Amino acid sequence: MATTLATEKGGALATANANPHSPGDYVHDAGEAGQPPAARAWMYRPHRIGPIKIPAYASPPFQLGLVAFVCFLCPGMFNAVNGLGGGGQFSATTSNNSNVALYSTFSVVGFFAGTFANRMGIKLTLSLGGIGYFIYIASYLSYNHNQNAGFPIFAGALLGVCAGLLWCAQGAIMMSYPPEASKGRYISWFWMIFNLGAVLGSLIPLGQNINSASGTVNDGTYIGFMVLTFIGAALAWCLVDARHVQRADGSHVVLMKHPTWQSEFIGLYETLKIDTWVIFLFPMFLASNWFYTYQFNDVNLAKFNVRTRALNGVLYWSSQIGGAYCFGYALDSRVRRSIRAKGAWAALFVITMAIWGGGYAWQKQYTRPEVSAKGYAKMDWTTSGYVGPMFLYMFYGFYDAAWQTCVYWFMGALTNNGRKLANFAGFYKGIQSAGAAIMFRIDALQAPYMSEFASCWGLLAGSLLIALPLILMKVRDTVPLEEDIKFSDETIEEVMPTLTHEADGEKVH
Repeated sequence: MATTLATEKGGALATANANPHSPGDYVHDAGEAGQPPAARAWMYRPHRIGPIKIPAYASPPFQLGLVAFVCFLCPGMFNAVNGLGGGGQFSATTSNNSNVALYSTFSVVGFFAGTFANRMGIKLTLSLGGIGYFIYIASYLSYNHNQNAGFPIFAGALLGVCAGLLWCAQGAIMMSYPPEASKGRYISWFWMIFNLGAVLGSLIPLGQNINSASGTVNDGTYIGFMVLTFIGAALAWCLVDARHVQRADGSHVVLMKHPTWQSEFIGLYETLKIDTWVIFLFPMFLASNWFYTYQFNDVNLAKFNVRTRALNGVLYWSSQIGGAYCFGYALDSRVRRSIRAKGAWAALFVITMAIWGGGYAWQKQYTRPEVSAKGYAKMDWTTSGYVGPMFLYMFYGFYDAAWQTCVYWFMGALTNNGRKLANFAGFYKGIQSAGAAIMFRIDALQAPYMSEFASCWGLLAGSLLIALPLILMKVRDTVPLEEDIKFSDETIEEVMPTLTHEADGEKVH
């Protein structure tokens, strides 16, 4: 059980002032149900519109919502485009080469992005990251007219830099802002809103191409995506800096008050030195985007026409919402966290065998030479036998959300320190992107579909086995505040809760 703030009958602080360094004197996993402390500024005042309660602007729920909508509009639209297979183009070659450039730069920048996020701040890092998505989609609009492959490749490389920054900032917010008892729900809320962007993004090409059996996406589709990604990049400027965020119990995010480039590069090294066990998660990081190329290009693009690919995209991303909800809320159940971690690992292993076993049965039915033959008729949603692969593709989406939710939760269970979690997020996105770059290159070299499928299934199962020692030995029921504070220049008094209170008839513990 997480440590809690000692209280007297009236809810007043009993021991915090007497011994502020005692593990029992503070709330480290208080809920977010109540209102923030007495307002010192407009950003700390909650609001109510009729029966709807709106959290304070500088509260973790509101800030997470803003980040989720930035990702809804930027990476969400990117996912919708890539989910069409080949970026919506008839051939996947240009898209593959662009994505190799993207994930190559992403892997390098992403790995070190925690340093940039800790030094520049979350808001600036996230806002700079959003710009690349607009330029990336603009490159496909250009390609529709001039077939110049250079622009999409350049845009992909630029997006890799931008995405490395954006996803590091996002991961740090999602894992460090919530209290311990709410991390699974926060991750699921983010993942559901983010993937709703991909769902709505997939509805754009579906609506515009619903009566078309052609192989490419029209200009209006790309223009619609460009408008949305530009809005998302601008929305990032509405965030507050992490140092201003205040939880319902008055506690603050553990950060560096005075970061320098030197301190943060050293901090990157120290993160690996202090938390060496995180390396056991690296294979799971590598696997987390490895299968996208196979699913988007070798299943969706290979077998289905454009309108059916768009429908599949809607179903894929909708299933991600369901996967995030199921796993996120299960991870915040009342069972001890160490037990929940083991249960999550077991659930992932079971669905890895079940879903990818079904994928093996499907993949045996076709080969790359077969679908690449001139005159090959791609499957439409009216084609007999479509229902089976439709459900398989939905389960692939559910699985992706389950995997990502669990990986983020595993990292968040190791620490509550925002500085350290920014580095964890950077490691995750950097290694994840290296895997994606490798897989896009393998696909660009026209590897057999079955070989790509086998690499996905084998890596997923193998990475779970490698991660098991960390799950068994390093995920604890709570992380003491004294331990979190060691990796910053703040004191316990600066970040600990400042009050207890009651909200909606329920005391926050």
